[in-house]
Amino acid sequence: MHLDPELAAALDGMPYVGLADPVRARAAMNDLVRALARPASDGRAEVEDREIPGPPGAPPVPVRIYRPRATPAPVLVYFHGGGFVTGGLENEHERCLEFAGEDGIAVVSVDYRLAPEHPFPAGFEDCCAATAWAHEHAEEFGGDPGRVAVGGGSAGGALAAAVALRARDEGGPPLVFQMLLYPVLDDRMATPSIRTFTEPPLFNSGDVRHMWRHYLGGRTDVPAYAAPARAGDLSGLPRAYVLLPQLDPLRDEGFAYAHRLIVSGVPTELHHVPGACHGFDGIMSARPGRFAFEEQRAVLRRCLFGRLDSAVAK
Repeated sequence: MHLDPELAAALDGMPYVGLADPVRARAAMNDLVRALARPASDGRAEVEDREIPGPPGAPPVPVRIYRPRATPAPVLVYFHGGGFVTGGLENEHERCLEFAGEDGIAVVSVDYRLAPEHPFPAGFEDCCAATAWAHEHAEEFGGDPGRVAVGGGSAGGALAAAVALRARDEGGPPLVFQMLLYPVLDDRMATPSIRTFTEPPLFNSGDVRHMWRHYLGGRTDVPAYAAPARAGDLSGLPRAYVLLPQLDPLRDEGFAYAHRLIVSGVPTELHHVPGACHGFDGIMSARPGRFAFEEQRAVLRRCLFGRLDSAVAK
């Protein structure tokens, strides 16, 4: 199994974000975000940073709201990746600006609390509070409360899946879609892909172990809202899109979760990308990254607007 040549060339010399030491990991993530930054669309969406009410007894949650020109628009509540330990609003700025400015989606990007200072359930509770707020206040930023979706990559994919589970379990908000990009799902780390991908690039099985150590804070009673693969029932969840790179330690838990969604009657699209690694869709200088991002945009347009198109990255 070999990494796509364009991805390999793009990653040569890139910062490696190991998760053993959170302080070093955050500095490396900042370097990686700068290295992967690309020109973003300007003027096609209004962008506002603000704080919204957090969970009961918790601090406010910082969010970045992207309002498209045409409203009312469907709403995507987006959770950044970073192993629950690193990352913030800048990680996903270009992606969210593209969704709003080019695709007409109102986006609420969530700066949830990070581990190990704030282990589960702090970040998860922030994401739930932000999703409920986005539904309740959608009209304030040009959103349609009847078309609210969640999404994210890696740890953000875990949070999106967990928010969808809780929304189903507790009767709202009524989500219509979940976009799970190489999601973190299973703390038991017992799959072939976990055992296989032990070295960089970007994210490997050692990072997975450190991630769960920081996020769970030593707890052994791991609930499904922390590790969605532990959920006993996946029926009644919103429509899903799952993206899985071949060379990713999280690949097999993603396959298992997607299969369970399908057999549970949840309309689910699954895309496995040969030669790709974790986080590859952020590497726009490589064709697999461009193709994956364009597909995400097309899926969102189809699932949130009902639009069919054949947009292809050049």
